[in-house]
Amino acid sequence: MKKILIFTLCFFAYYSNFAQTYITNTTIIDVENQKLLPNQTLVITNNKISNINSSKKITIPANATVIDGTGKYLSPGLTDAHIHFSQNGGIYTRPDVIDLQKFVPYDQEIEATKTNMEDKLRRYLQNGITTVFDVGASYPFLKQRNDFKEAAFAPTIFITGPLATTYEPKVYENFQDDTPFTLTKTIEEGIKSVQDQLPFKPDFIKIWYIAGADGLSIEESARKNIPIIKAIIDEAHKNNLKVAVHATERITAQLAVENGADFLVHSVVDEILKPDFIQLLKKNKTILCPTLVVMENYNKSLGQELEFNLYEFEKSDAFQLGSLMDLKHITDTTLVERYKNIVQSKNAKEKTIRDEKNMLANLKLLSDAGVTIVTGTDAGNIGTLHATSYQAELKMMQKSGMTNWQIIVASTLNGAKILDKEKDFGSIAIGKNANLILLDENPVDDLKNLTKINKVINKGVVFNPSDLVKDTPEILVQRQLNGYNMRNIDAFLEPYAEDVELYTYPNTLIGKGKENMRKNYTQMFENTPNLHCELKGRIVQGNIVIDKEQVKFGNKFQDATVIYHIENGKIQKVYFVK
Repeated sequence: MKKILIFTLCFFAYYSNFAQTYITNTTIIDVENQKLLPNQTLVITNNKISNINSSKKITIPANATVIDGTGKYLSPGLTDAHIHFSQNGGIYTRPDVIDLQKFVPYDQEIEATKTNMEDKLRRYLQNGITTVFDVGASYPFLKQRNDFKEAAFAPTIFITGPLATTYEPKVYENFQDDTPFTLTKTIEEGIKSVQDQLPFKPDFIKIWYIAGADGLSIEESARKNIPIIKAIIDEAHKNNLKVAVHATERITAQLAVENGADFLVHSVVDEILKPDFIQLLKKNKTILCPTLVVMENYNKSLGQELEFNLYEFEKSDAFQLGSLMDLKHITDTTLVERYKNIVQSKNAKEKTIRDEKNMLANLKLLSDAGVTIVTGTDAGNIGTLHATSYQAELKMMQKSGMTNWQIIVASTLNGAKILDKEKDFGSIAIGKNANLILLDENPVDDLKNLTKINKVINKGVVFNPSDLVKDTPEILVQRQLNGYNMRNIDAFLEPYAEDVELYTYPNTLIGKGKENMRKNYTQMFENTPNLHCELKGRIVQGNIVIDKEQVKFGNKFQDATVIYHIENGKIQKVYFVK
């Protein structure tokens, strides 16, 4: 009895030292039963949900951390089931699509992907995304993800190594460990591509199933290479690893699933799906991630038809977003115009419309049939910016006819099903990981409310979203430049203080106040053709940023030096040097 008493006292002493957080009087979004549970209190002990009950039935200890959830909605954290850390989302990130290496060398771009991985992770969490699947990385990222496993600011990362493929774009051939591809032209090479990854402990394996690059028809090529695809899948399964497959044609998707693929990471675009294919996915319990916006973002970027909302301007990586406008000043105008003409051609426009129509129709068919759908953006590709492209993806899913509840489930619970992790995350239940978002408004009413985040709870740690990514002086200046180049007056003015002062250097006041700027710059945006500012150089010194600019007005160019003074997180003073 004495031993039992001592053990009991030690047990309660041990658990009483655990950090506990109470989220009180909130409405829980129950994704498993697709209903709202009002007036609930949820208890977090360390990094787990330890209790959920009516607020009337829970007593809060004096030393607990309390978050008042009155009028708010508590959701499971979101999952982006298709991203790429090895791609930045800017214009220079895919040299196999558009080769701009004479302006920004690809090895410089690769280095940037490594150094800004933490920034990407923070932005995902800031946007309520607590789990990400990197569906095709490289060996450096398999290693680097280990640096963030315990970091509270980092979403949970599931990741593959290089994509096994029977076709490798030539531009990637000499990048060794940094290449995102492993060329597998034989069954033996396919098996080896899996075995080579095993020491790095990938969470799953990815196949880039490209048909037609060998000069054969799509079906002939797909069938020719299926023995290699099957060998890769079998080897992965032998090592208890699931397999994701890039397949955008019905025949490649069908062959992949028939041969054991667990996870299709794109939509079929070439035809409307027949019942036998849908039943095949259901029978094999194959999961589908439709990635609806990525091709449209390529077309908008290469065709210079970009558009962003204020949320995207504020929450995206400002430098990658800004790079998408570089085609307006890149000196190889022949290359730029060729791409612009291609994506804006009648044939390309008709194909885009046709592909989107098929993707949306197929998504509705699959969703209605009960196939497991997960939300993923393919972020990192040109124009599909990390974290902030998520809302556009949800909007497209909604356009297919999926209900808000279906989309929320696809964005939470279904993401956990990819690797059979439903016991760990994806819904709000006792014993699951405390990866949650507290929302100011109800996302079931409007999916945009998923951006109205009051708190993010990740691995049991509570964050204010604004604390996750700090606006440096350089970021603020880049954001206003992005708004300027997009002629978006609200995005342009957002980084400025309300009482901003504009000077001709050194001290001649020429304007004061944001509203005065609004009037003057709105008129300029509306009346100036071909307005574009190219950044020629930048110096950052503490809270001062000095930009060397070349501004195009119509057919004229003007060089300018502008000095920005930042105070209290806003641009307070601007000096134009003549």
